[in-house]
Amino acid sequence: MRAALAAAHRAEWGVVFGTLVRLTGDWELAEDCAQDAFARALPAWERDGVPRSPGAWLVTAARRRAVDVLRRRTTERDKIAEAAALEEAYEPAPPGDERLRLIFTCCHPALPLEARVALTLRAVGGLTTREIARAFLVGEDTVSQRVLRAKRKIAAAGIPYRVPPPGARAERLGGVLAVLYLIFTEGYAPSDGSTTRDGLAEEAIRLARLVTAETSDEPEARGLLALLLLQHSRRAARLDADGGLVTLEHQDRSLWDRGLIAEGVALVGERGSGSGDGPYALQAAIAAQHALAPDAAATDWAAITALYDRLLALRTNPVVALNRAVALGMRDGPQAQLDAVDALGTPKELAGHHALAAVRADALRRLGRTREAATAYEEARAAAPNRAIAEEYARRLTESAPDEGNTAR
Repeated sequence: MRAALAAAHRAEWGVVFGTLVRLTGDWELAEDCAQDAFARALPAWERDGVPRSPGAWLVTAARRRAVDVLRRRTTERDKIAEAAALEEAYEPAPPGDERLRLIFTCCHPALPLEARVALTLRAVGGLTTREIARAFLVGEDTVSQRVLRAKRKIAAAGIPYRVPPPGARAERLGGVLAVLYLIFTEGYAPSDGSTTRDGLAEEAIRLARLVTAETSDEPEARGLLALLLLQHSRRAARLDADGGLVTLEHQDRSLWDRGLIAEGVALVGERGSGSGDGPYALQAAIAAQHALAPDAAATDWAAITALYDRLLALRTNPVVALNRAVALGMRDGPQAQLDAVDALGTPKELAGHHALAAVRADALRRLGRTREAATAYEEARAAAPNRAIAEEYARRLTESAPDEGNTAR
C-alpha cells in the first residue's frame, strides 16, 4: 500500500497541487491541503483498497480539506463565500492542463533562476525541501527561502496561473526547457564537484516527459527530451569501478541503455532536418550520432561537424565552437583541431575553463608535441571541476609527459 501511495505521489502530486492552486489562488493553502490528502490516503486505502482513480480520489480529498480550512476562517466573510464557491463550482481539468499551467507558472521569467528550479521541483515534482537541499547540496533553510520568496513574488506580481497565450507560448517555453536542462545538468555533471546524481537527472527527464506530452507540437520540447534520454543512456559506462571518469571513446557501449537510446533516436527522427531546428534538437541529433555508432571508430564525424556548423549558425557560442573543434579534429586530423582552438583565443565564457586547455592538449598529443601537451594537461587538471575529471587529466598528463621529465604528481 505504501508503494501504491508512493507511485501516486510521483504521478499525481502536480495535478493535486495544481488543481488547488487553480481553485484557491493560494499556494500555501494548496500545498497544505495536498499534503493532507496524501496523509489521509494511506489509512483510507488500507481500509478500502486503492481507488480505481487515485488521482481523482486525492484531488477530491484535497479540495474538501480546502473547503474545511476556508470555512473555519470565520472572521473572513469572503473566505466563507470562497469556500462555498469552491465546493459547488468545481470542474476537473485534464491532468495535463494542470501540470502545464503549474510548470509555466513556476518557470515564469519574473522569478530568479534558482527560485524557478526549487519551485519547479517542489510544486511540480513533489520533492520535499530536504530532497531538493540534498540534490543541490545546500541547506534546507536556503531551499525553503527560495520557494517562499518565489510564492510571494507570484502573489505580489500577480503572475497568472495559466499557460501563456499562443503568441507568447513559444518564447516562454524556452525558459521552461532551460530550467529542466539546468536540473538535468546538475544531476549529470554536478557543479559542486561530485560525480553524478542520477535521481536528479531522472527527475528532470520525468518533467521533460510531462512537458513534451502536453506540447507535442513543439520541436524543441521533443529535442530536449531526446537530448536528456541520449545523455542519460550512457550513465552506467561513464565511471569505472574506482569512480574515475571514462571518456566517451573508451566507454563500454554494451552498458549503454538501449531502451533510452531507441526512445531518444525516435524523437530525433521526428525532429526532421529543416533549417528551423533549434539548439536542443540539434544537440540531440549530435548525441544520436554517438549513440548509433557501434564503436568510437565508426562515429560519423562529418555528420557531427555539419550539425555543429548548424548549431553555430543559430548563435555564436564559444562552448559549441570548442566542441566543433573536437569534431573537426576527428574528421580532418589534429592540426585542424589545434588551428580551430587557437582561432578561438580565450573568450570570456571559457576563461579558466578546463575544457579549453584539454582540447588543445589532445591536439598537441596527437601531433606528437608531448612537452606542450603535458603543459596543457597540467593546466586543464588544475582547473578541473571535480576529482574524476582531474584524475582523467592526470592520466593523460602521465601518458603525454616527455620521457626525460614526467611532471605528473
